[in-house]
Amino acid sequence: MNPVRRRLLAWVAITSSSLLASPLFADEPDSNDAATHSRSVVQSGATLKLVGDSYQFTEGPIADDDGNVYFTDQPNDRIVRYDAATGQLADWMSPCGRSNGLDFIAPNQLIACADANNELWSIDLRDQSHKVLIDSVDGRRFGGPNDCWVDTNGAIYFTDPLYKRPYWKHEIPADNPRGVYRLSKEGTLTQVADDLVQPNGIIGDPENRQLWIADIGDKKTYRYDIAEDGSLANRKLFCEMGSDGMTLDQEGNLYLTGGAGVTVFDAGGNQLETIAVPKGWTANVTFGGKGHQELFITAQDSVYTIPMRVSGLR
Repeated sequence: MNPVRRRLLAWVAITSSSLLASPLFADEPDSNDAATHSRSVVQSGATLKLVGDSYQFTEGPIADDDGNVYFTDQPNDRIVRYDAATGQLADWMSPCGRSNGLDFIAPNQLIACADANNELWSIDLRDQSHKVLIDSVDGRRFGGPNDCWVDTNGAIYFTDPLYKRPYWKHEIPADNPRGVYRLSKEGTLTQVADDLVQPNGIIGDPENRQLWIADIGDKKTYRYDIAEDGSLANRKLFCEMGSDGMTLDQEGNLYLTGGAGVTVFDAGGNQLETIAVPKGWTANVTFGGKGHQELFITAQDSVYTIPMRVSGLR
């Protein structure tokens, strides 16, 4: 099954059961809501497990239907695969265009923010061949696609901040515009946000209704409505925290990354808890493993997992 389709079916099942279990009209908060929010998202008694530390800077994790996770070690120009059944790690692709953020657009096709030449790639999992989808906007090179999310129609939303890389053989001006873009399935590029200081992490819900974008340069995360034409509207401040990467769980909680570890917010933007990570900087996060009930965390030169009470949508 297409990973994007799987996430949509999971979300529909979850939201449908939630509606059946909760009163549509209530004068007082449901006591079950308070009980749910008082429970940790982490499985009771679970602890963080180090599964790998032979990297330079890990990023961009994304899981396939079986819970196997692909993530990047950008300075070493490689994509690594975590086997959900064995817990083993193995280099999967190198070189990989200095890939950063990843997402699935089909069961055998990854989208990669390939930072070596400021491009957006499509990678075939069967033979590791790649195609450059786009590399410029309005006649200028991108600042460096950083993170991406694919909606259920196959449109790709990606952030384009500017982090100057020591391996670049080209020069990007310091005032290069930062932005967020949408590449349609037909190949049409549109800019959907141009007023963020340094856009970074990005994710949307499986029904293509809402999109979260972290402005790490302004220490804020915003939530947008996605219009029928794919444009963004009704920007609202979600929380006073930026993020490098992000993911969603089945309860609609949003997971943000940064210096403290992984910080979890409920759908209303209320902070629930922080999962501390010893490395001091957590770059990105996704759900993988059996049943997508294992939180997979990339943190500088290491990767960690922790069993969760909830399962993920990514």
